[in-house]
Amino acid sequence: MSNREQHEQSHSSAKKKTMSRRQFLSYTLGGAGAFMVGGVALPMIRFAIDPVLQKKTGGTFVKVAQESEITTEPKEFKYQIHQVDGWYESDPVRTAWIARDQNGVIFALSPICKHLGCTVNWNTHNDNQYFCPCHEAKYSIDGKNLKVAPAPLDEYEVELRDGWVYLGPVKPNSRV
Repeated sequence: MSNREQHEQSHSSAKKKTMSRRQFLSYTLGGAGAFMVGGVALPMIRFAIDPVLQKKTGGTFVKVAQESEITTEPKEFKYQIHQVDGWYESDPVRTAWIARDQNGVIFALSPICKHLGCTVNWNTHNDNQYFCPCHEAKYSIDGKNLKVAPAPLDEYEVELRDGWVYLGPVKPNSRV
């Protein structure tokens, strides 16, 4: 092979890469389109996940009843809380059964039956038990499940301040 053939062969393999006009327009329009889609999509994504990113606050306690009103017989107390679900704010009314145990310690139970979520009542059959009218579930005065229900009634966190009973978040029953 001659020098000239080697020279032509080496130059032909090293062709200059160029971008066509069509490729340039495709890249430019694709990049601009992606930028515009991102500009629209990012605020929507931020709007959707913003409540998840906000710092959670601990459970707040709500003033419910005076200590002097609480006896060994459970009483139903209704109270209102302020809650924020995402961007929706509401003030629902909640209920608690509050009583004193044999040692005088105040406790509060949730009225939500653990069987199917109905509302329990106290002593409706004069048997000193909580009773759920939906499927006849029964609970002891401490919230222990006696019949039908798979678990005991939940308990509220309780604080006593200045002669008032404050209720906090619901927790699993620690009394039984």
